[in-house]
Amino acid sequence: MPENGPVNARHVLVLPDRDSAEEVAVELADRFGVADEPQLVRDALAGEDDAEDAQWLVVVEDPDARLDPSGLDALAAEYEGWLEAP
Repeated sequence: MPENGPVNARHVLVLPDRDSAEEVAVELADRFGVADEPQLVRDALAGEDDAEDAQWLVVVEDPDARLDPSGLDALAAEYEGWLEAP
């Protein structure tokens, strides 16, 4: 039976606004050594067209599964956000 390779983990942090998402993206490099730039995605709430009602997602690829989910959740919480459950 072949061995499984590393899991290509993806972490999604949910933030209340774009400024918070951009700050978290910078903090990911500073605190966790994330080398690849995280992807920022606007996530409009269902039925909402106003950008003020949008959440922002910070998507972090973690191919070696080395990032600590509890640490990522704590970082997001500092900006009134959270780590989305896998």
